[in-house]
Amino acid sequence: QMHLVESGGGSVQAGGSLRLSCAVSGNLYNYYCRTWFRQAPGKEREGVALLGSGGTTKYADSVKGRFTISKDNANNTLYLQMNNLKPEDTAMYYCAVELRVCTANSRWRAPDFTYWGQGTQVTVSS
Repeated sequence: QMHLVESGGGSVQAGGSLRLSCAVSGNLYNYYCRTWFRQAPGKEREGVALLGSGGTTKYADSVKGRFTISKDNANNTLYLQMNNLKPEDTAMYYCAVELRVCTANSRWRAPDFTYWGQGTQVTVSS
């Protein structure tokens, strides 16, 4: 059983940066599928960034070039560096992990992931 805890959210002005962290109780072995999702009020949960097996990455078109997903195996932590934030990035951000191999071509939907954190709020003002 994995336990995930996000941190690092907050309120920033447009153009600012935040780094989200996701501390994982288990081990972030390379064959796990790790991801960040977000959900704005009244909208579906959407994939933001995915870190697959072997280090492959995938990003939503809306965040490409601005967000970077990474991990620190020694500290069992997943990160999301968010730069040049926009008001439309405002949402609750969740990390999730699945115990399967995945790549940038794998399915990337919320129901595909079993283990979730509680979420951290990001608010970007114009």
